[in-house]
Amino acid sequence: MVWVPLRTTRTDHLALLYTSKNSFTKMSLEWLMDWSWSLDGLRDFIATGIQSFRDCDTTALTAVACLLVLFVWYCYHVGREQPRTYVTVNSLMQSSDANGLQNGYAYCHSPACVRCARNDGLNQKLYHNLQEYAKRYSWSGMGRIHKGIREQGRYLNSRPSIQKPEVFFLPDLPTMPYFSRDAQKHDVELLERNFQTILCEFETLYKAFSNCSLPQGWKMNSTPSGEWFTFYLVNQGTCVPKNCRKCPRTYRLLGSLRTCIGNNVFGNACISVLTPGTVIGEHYGPTNIRIRCHLGLKTPSNCELVVGGEPQCWAEGRCLLFDDSFLHTAFHEGPPEEGPRVIFMVDLWHPNVAAAERQALDFIFAPGR
Repeated sequence: MVWVPLRTTRTDHLALLYTSKNSFTKMSLEWLMDWSWSLDGLRDFIATGIQSFRDCDTTALTAVACLLVLFVWYCYHVGREQPRTYVTVNSLMQSSDANGLQNGYAYCHSPACVRCARNDGLNQKLYHNLQEYAKRYSWSGMGRIHKGIREQGRYLNSRPSIQKPEVFFLPDLPTMPYFSRDAQKHDVELLERNFQTILCEFETLYKAFSNCSLPQGWKMNSTPSGEWFTFYLVNQGTCVPKNCRKCPRTYRLLGSLRTCIGNNVFGNACISVLTPGTVIGEHYGPTNIRIRCHLGLKTPSNCELVVGGEPQCWAEGRCLLFDDSFLHTAFHEGPPEEGPRVIFMVDLWHPNVAAAERQALDFIFAPGR
């Protein structure tokens, strides 16, 4: 039975008050009769349940009892479990082995390294930098950067394992492991035209390896096997003057590139050398706002770059473009007599990052900011 209130007039209200005394006794008796009927129904229901319980087979009762015990045990143990903490990128990185290895890749733990440093207050710092930039210039065109900073934790933790930039993810950028040469056609063609210039300066540098194990200016990187050397001209947006003086023509060439990242911590330019038998463990780059360009200088056989599960080979005098925020690795399995694999590496802007966004990101991620 469903009671639906009806709209009444003032006259109806007066009539209801006049007759309330006579109707109250009648309504109370009807309610008591309904309540008595309800108790009779409840009694019949309980009696039926008891009779059904008596008629049940012993095996069925035992099974029901066991299921009930298991349910109580499950509820007890679930209640005792501690709530899971929210997993962040920093906590995932800190859970790596004590020697700094993660997926076989060694992190340097340097406080100056944008990727390896543990910076728990990074999002607040980035938002402060964005506000400062907007005050000096404009909020125009900053929607995607603002969205990326505001939801950075969700982006970094919810990314699929194939692409997981470790510092900053800019949303709504086209995603692919490799890019065509046309993505940055001018810079690719300029680098390839100057292949011999870069190669000659490398060969002059590499002669110093015959005199000592690690000449000045070179850096040895940790790898599961073999040796991986790098010679930086620009390291995380900062020029390395001593190294640039040793490769003056190559350094001047960087100034002619239209999309070279040279003013923020995500920009690098270096010569990278892998000796035979070297394997670089799988790892992610720090951001998706760049594409990494490899110009092959010396490319022996059995050398491969694998990005997002897709293998590619270098070629001398040719550029290979890829997104290093994808899981990637490289190896040189050629014979020792073929010598090292050598590439010139430079970071270029992702082609879908607008000019206004590039200016803002240079400000937000400026070295030392």
